[in-house]
Amino acid sequence: MKFSGPLESQRLSFLLERAVSREAQMWKVYVHKTQANQDVAVSPEQRDEVILWLAELKYQFCVYPETLALAISILDRFLATVKARPKYLRCIAISCFFLAAKTIEEDERIPVLKVLTQDSSCGCSPAEVLRMERIILDKLNWDLHTATPLDFLHIFHAMTLNASPELFDRMPELNPSQHVALLTKQLLQCMAFHQLLQVKGSMLALALLSLEMEKLLPDWLAVTIKLLQMAQMDSAQLFHCREVAARHLSLLQPPLPPNAVYVYSPLKHTLVSYNRGAYFHPSTVKEPGFHPQGKCTSGALIKGASVFYQRLAAPAASKQASTKRKVEQMEVDDFYDGIKRLYNEDSSADVVGMETVACSSDLSRSEASLSPCPQLQAVSVM
Repeated sequence: MKFSGPLESQRLSFLLERAVSREAQMWKVYVHKTQANQDVAVSPEQRDEVILWLAELKYQFCVYPETLALAISILDRFLATVKARPKYLRCIAISCFFLAAKTIEEDERIPVLKVLTQDSSCGCSPAEVLRMERIILDKLNWDLHTATPLDFLHIFHAMTLNASPELFDRMPELNPSQHVALLTKQLLQCMAFHQLLQVKGSMLALALLSLEMEKLLPDWLAVTIKLLQMAQMDSAQLFHCREVAARHLSLLQPPLPPNAVYVYSPLKHTLVSYNRGAYFHPSTVKEPGFHPQGKCTSGALIKGASVFYQRLAAPAASKQASTKRKVEQMEVDDFYDGIKRLYNEDSSADVVGMETVACSSDLSRSEASLSPCPQLQAVSVM
């Protein structure tokens, strides 16, 4: 859908106003009371665990992200209304999931209840799910149509694109749908974090969008404040929500592989002479096993490192350098010192040879020794 022009802006403003009004009627502050007996009430950790389980069911039964977002909202509303025991939590969660699927999905995409209970390993029968479904509907007054955080994310994203169409000029590799899908994944991860239950879904959606706009738009703060005012939010709470969400998402990012190596790539591929050897750009070394896109085998990596260190240790004739030559030599000195610090090598001027990581028969053991560090792994650096 194209969101540009005054008519689309008015329609988005109307959708936002209606969603904010609906959220104000439905939303309750989550207050967890610590119980002496853990079997009496559901703990926040147990709530997060069952939502992660629902996220797995989303991929297993191929339902929409809106279905999962509505299921989480129904579950949180129900847990805020009644005091549920942990042993019934999975039955409650699968019932909320089934209600959300019947609300959002097309008829042919709604999972069959018998298949849902069997394949999900929820531990309850279809009859028990139907009874729990009736209890949930009674407690929520048969009103499941609430504004979810994902609904606000779609509205805010469309309004941002309408106000700043140059947003996607800074991301040529993504279209608007792909960008929303990326933000949706982050939003669902934050919805499974109980510490963010203290803020409204609209505030969480705007916090995630502003974190993304901060990377792309120079005027992200002005756009954020405009959306904040339209949604009638408190700025202090919004920026606190940004901090909590950013901290949580940073913990979910996969760490780098062990012993990761970063290779400096200068703009000029120039060979520079030095009194201890010839220096060159690592990408100029072409050995069997190296892939042009940066992938290589372990043997090729060790062999390439061997050639690199052999050239570093090779003697070179000393020549009178010009002023330009001295400047280039200073830059290479910094590169050389960085490599020495990376591999914990001695930086004193009395050292004649360098340690090598290759089992090359051309190097004598008097000039080089085997490195004690483990085998290196190549990683791609953006």
